[in-house]
Amino acid sequence: MIDPRFSGFGLGLRKPHYAAFLDGSADVDFVEVISENFMVPGGRPRDILRRVLANYPVALHGVSLSIGSAEGLDRGYLARLRALADEVDPLFVSDHLCWTRTGGFNAHDLLPLPLTEEALAVVCANIDQAQDALGRTMLFENPSSYLSFVGSEMSEWAFLAEMTRRTGCDLLLDINNIHVSGHNHGFDPRAYLAGLPLDRVRQIHLAGHSQGAHLLIDTHDQPVPDPVWRLYGEAMARLGPVAVMIERDDNIPPLEELIAELDIARAHGRQVVAA
Repeated sequence: MIDPRFSGFGLGLRKPHYAAFLDGSADVDFVEVISENFMVPGGRPRDILRRVLANYPVALHGVSLSIGSAEGLDRGYLARLRALADEVDPLFVSDHLCWTRTGGFNAHDLLPLPLTEEALAVVCANIDQAQDALGRTMLFENPSSYLSFVGSEMSEWAFLAEMTRRTGCDLLLDINNIHVSGHNHGFDPRAYLAGLPLDRVRQIHLAGHSQGAHLLIDTHDQPVPDPVWRLYGEAMARLGPVAVMIERDDNIPPLEELIAELDIARAHGRQVVAA
């Protein structure tokens, strides 16, 4: 397997840019794909992924594991994800600290968890199950959120720190989500960074957001804004080697514009090394 301290700069695989990833002309070090888009064996999606793999290492990023589900995890989902991971041999397999499913209903949204000891125990049991099923360490991403639970007993960063300690999982640190949630809930993003076990961070996400009526919304449809760049610079100064990528899921610009943004991320990385 590839060194978990891989430190390249990448982009998400999006349809408008398929040609550049398929012919290897995109100036990136790795590609991240949405796991669920490629979990069905055979067919055109899997063929596209194999062709991308010929040019770039790939990271798998899921949105439907539902690691916070009180009902436990979907064994069929885990089996399909294991088959994909075994074929791809990805840099990372990641998902989100959230829940998406209850009963037979999938919300197709990353829903927040109460930050309680009870929820932490559920999440940790599910992570143990997932990592055992996949035969590899997973990364979990800090979510953006728009509400908090009255009964929460700890900060999100304390929850994540204890989660990694109990399960051995690693972290995917979404810098934009820290900024968005900090604005929405009134906490200091720098306190968030200070409270995390940064030695467990293997990958960083950068993205843009939109201003709602009262809250910031994690829309992934705008360039990375200045406050997120500043927080990224502070995070990079504290981190060791780490993979970095930019997410863009809507209002997708030409690939050249995203590469120019990625060059800003690279420049921050060079500044840290020089320091």
